[in-house]
Amino acid sequence: MESILEQQRSAHEEIERLEQAIVDQHLKNPKTHKERLTHEHRVCEFLDRISSRSHFLHNLYEDTDGARKTEIDALSGANEFSEFYARLKSVKDYHRRYPNESVEPLELEFLNQAQKEREDDGEDQTTLFSGEEGGGRFLDLNAVFERYLNLKGVRKMDYLIYLSEFDDFEGTLKSYFEDFFRRAKPLFNITDLRSTARATFEEQWREGKVIGWEKQAGAEEEMESGLFCPACEKQFTKQTVYDAHLKGKKHIKAAEVLLAKGVANPDPVVLQETRAKAVREREDKDRELAWQERLVARYAEVLGEQREDTKANVERKQALTDRERTVGFDAITGELWVRYCGLNLWKLNGTVLNEILLPSKKKKLEHEQETIDITMAESDDDDEDKIYNPLKLPLGWDGKPIPYWLYKLHGLGVEYPCEICGNYVYMGRKAFDKHFQEWRHAHGMRCLGIPNTRHFHEITMIEDAYARKLRVGG
Repeated sequence: MESILEQQRSAHEEIERLEQAIVDQHLKNPKTHKERLTHEHRVCEFLDRISSRSHFLHNLYEDTDGARKTEIDALSGANEFSEFYARLKSVKDYHRRYPNESVEPLELEFLNQAQKEREDDGEDQTTLFSGEEGGGRFLDLNAVFERYLNLKGVRKMDYLIYLSEFDDFEGTLKSYFEDFFRRAKPLFNITDLRSTARATFEEQWREGKVIGWEKQAGAEEEMESGLFCPACEKQFTKQTVYDAHLKGKKHIKAAEVLLAKGVANPDPVVLQETRAKAVREREDKDRELAWQERLVARYAEVLGEQREDTKANVERKQALTDRERTVGFDAITGELWVRYCGLNLWKLNGTVLNEILLPSKKKKLEHEQETIDITMAESDDDDEDKIYNPLKLPLGWDGKPIPYWLYKLHGLGVEYPCEICGNYVYMGRKAFDKHFQEWRHAHGMRCLGIPNTRHFHEITMIEDAYARKLRVGG
C-alpha cells in the first residue's frame, strides 16, 4: 500500500498534468461547432477529475485519523535511517513477490491524449443529442409542446409560436434547459447563473416588481380583504371565488368538523394568527412558482441563439417542398448531400444543384452518380426488381431506402439497447425516446413490478430500475 505522502505527491502530479492538458486543449482553437463541443466536453472531464483529486487531497491534509502526522514523525525522528531502510526492504520484497507486474506511468496517459482524440473524433458527443437538436445547435421541445397542448384551458398554438411564447409547467422546461446546458454547454457555470438570478428575483419580489406577480407580491391586500375561511384555513382574493367555495363539499365538511369541536365563533386573536399563517403559506407557494418562471426565462435568455436558430430551422422545414427535400441539409456538418433511392435525382434537380453546390462537391456528386448509373444498369439486366442499397439503409414507406441525410440526421446508425425490453436494440435516439411509452417497455416494467412513470424515463437496466424504485419510495 502506498504511503500517505506518496498518495499526496501522486495527486498533486495528476492535478498539474490535468491543468496542462486543459491549456493544450485551449491552444487548439476549435473552428467548427463539433470541434468546439468536443473540446468543451474534454475540458469539463478534466475539470471534474481535478475537483475529485482536490477533494481527495483536502481529506488527506485534514488528517482526521492522524496517520499523516504519524508518518511524518516516523520520517523525521531519531531513527530516520532505520525507517528508510525498513521501507526500502518493504519495496524490494514487494517487487520480489510480483516481478512481472506492469506499471504504467501517469505521463503516458497524457502523452497518448492526442492519439485518443483522433480515434474518438467526437463520436461520443453525437449520442448525447436527439436528431432534432442537431448536435446541440437547436432545441428539441416537441415532447414538452405535446404535453403542453394536452393541458386543459391553455391557448392552442403551433410549435413555432410556442418557441417564442413557451410556458413552463411541472418544471418540464426547467429540467430540459438544465440538461441541455450540461450537454451543449458543459463549461457554462449554471450555478453562478442561478445564484445571480435568485438574488435579482428576491430583490424584485420584496419590491413587488416581479413580472406577472405584482399583485401577489404582498400579503397586506389579502389580509385587509377579509376573504378568509376559518374552517378551511384558506385565504381568498376574490369575492366570487369565496362565495362559490362556501357551497363546496370540502368546506361543508370542514365547517361540520369545526362545529363538532364546539367552535362557533373563533377567538379573534387565534383567527388573526391562522389567517396570517395561511397568507404566508400562499405567498411562499406563489414565490416558488414565480421563481421557477423567472429562472426559465433567464435560461431562455442565455440560450437565445439556440432558440432563434431553432425557430429558423422549423420555418425552413415547414417551407420545404417535396422537390427541395430531395436536397437534404445536414444541420451538424452544414454540408449539402444528395442521395439516390433508385431514381436519377441528379438529372431531375440539376438546375437546383448547379446553383447551390460548390464545384468540388459537384464534381464528387457527378462521379458518384456515374458509378451508381453504371451499377444500376448492370443490375437491371439481371434483376429489374432488385433495389440498389449498398449502405443498407432502412426502407421507407415506398419500399425504397430512405435518403442518407435523413439516416444521419436522426442518428439511425446509433444502437440503443434496453435490458428491460429483453435486450431489444432501438436504432436512433428518436425511437429510443419513444419506446419508453410503448407496449414492449411497459410490459417489461410490469413484469418487474415497477410502475412505468416518468421517474423511470431513460432507465434501461433492470438493476438501475430497482435502485430508482427504492429511491422514489416505490
